[in-house]
Amino acid sequence: MRADYDIGVANSETAFILIVEDEATLGEAVKEGLERSGHACHLVDSGRDAIKSVKARNPDVVVSDFRLGGDMTGLDVLRSVREISPATQRILITAHGDEELARDAFKEAEVFDYLKKPLNLEDLRRIVDSAARQARMYRENTAIRRQLDEAENFEGIIANSGVMKGVLDRVRRLARTKLTVLIYGESGTGKELIARAIHNNSDRRKGTWVPVNCAGISDTLIESELFGHVKGAFTNAMTDRKGLFETADNGTIFLDEIGDLPLPMQAKLLRVLEEGEVLRVGSSQPIHVDVRVVAATNRHLREAVAAGDFREDLFYRINQAQVNILPLRDRPEDIGPLVKRFVEQMNAVHGKHVRQITPEALRLLANYRWPGNVRELRNVIHQVVALCDSDILDVSDLSGFPEINRSTEIVPVTKGHFNATLSEIEKMAIKHALAANSGNREKAAKQLGIGARTLYRKLKEYDLN
Repeated sequence: MRADYDIGVANSETAFILIVEDEATLGEAVKEGLERSGHACHLVDSGRDAIKSVKARNPDVVVSDFRLGGDMTGLDVLRSVREISPATQRILITAHGDEELARDAFKEAEVFDYLKKPLNLEDLRRIVDSAARQARMYRENTAIRRQLDEAENFEGIIANSGVMKGVLDRVRRLARTKLTVLIYGESGTGKELIARAIHNNSDRRKGTWVPVNCAGISDTLIESELFGHVKGAFTNAMTDRKGLFETADNGTIFLDEIGDLPLPMQAKLLRVLEEGEVLRVGSSQPIHVDVRVVAATNRHLREAVAAGDFREDLFYRINQAQVNILPLRDRPEDIGPLVKRFVEQMNAVHGKHVRQITPEALRLLANYRWPGNVRELRNVIHQVVALCDSDILDVSDLSGFPEINRSTEIVPVTKGHFNATLSEIEKMAIKHALAANSGNREKAAKQLGIGARTLYRKLKEYDLN
């Protein structure tokens, strides 16, 4: 059984095998043969003991002889295993002449395969290896389906990582206030989505939403764009024109990349925020506006203030509340749900029917650092879905992105499935705990289940601020 979307598999090929055989010599031979292949094995001699072991240890594979002493047959055991642990793969051993029983087992217990006595150990190893891979895939697919189902979707924002769920919780609470919000995040992290979510969940949701890219308007035009102008204010000003602040009256204006606003405009923006009034270019008559401001930047504004590039008074006026969005490389748990979302979107755009992505392909995506963040991931999925000739995205579909194929950094793909060293996992866990607790080290230590002194030592060891 395969899920719609798979995420990478564990490195180890070792599986836990339960052997149910009442003939001691045969049971020991099977156990020894499978252990030589690197598997961990447990041998029981009755159906009742087998059921107890399955409940307690949840094996990857159960290999059971059909004819057992006692009141349970091997088929009875495998039926029970299917009910107790659906991920556990089931293999039946039959005697010569029991072929009809084996066929019934496929129907009734949904066995993975069966073998006839006398056993060929090479055949047994091959079938057990294949069954173990199927069991791992089943467990991983179940975990990923659960992860995708649990991934939060708020106003089109996908959050599976603890940090992003914390961001969305903060956004919900800020939306109900009248605070001016400053959103920090690298380019492509989804700052405008966050700003739009604040507007859509505020008491201004019925008002106008006006997004403005401060870096995309020339210095000579930005005042007129924001505040409007009157007829004759400058060449080609043939009529009066409302600015974007007037357009956003009773609504929300989103000032993206506010750190790129020229200093003269910063002073005029501060006046609007302080007085609630705009002056059109060429006019001395103030116009009252009731506008909530949400701003965003990928710059460190405190450093810009120190360098004289950003007004300190404006910084404190727009920084009444902060939302910090981590880059995608620091929240790899979000990659799987984001890929699922983008595949669904691009299927609709291009009329495709991509259903799956292989573990190897998703591992490549998870290991890449994504300098363009969520926007870059969306563009990659857009292209591969458009060009894919199959219903499965595989590594070969990513061949047009050499930078992704060259990625060698190992990061965790899902909770419980890591391809990282212990120190890398520990470092990432500390970073996530600090981010989730806004840098509060005592709270982060409590979340991690360690003492504050241990956390301080780890911060020093990993050179983390």
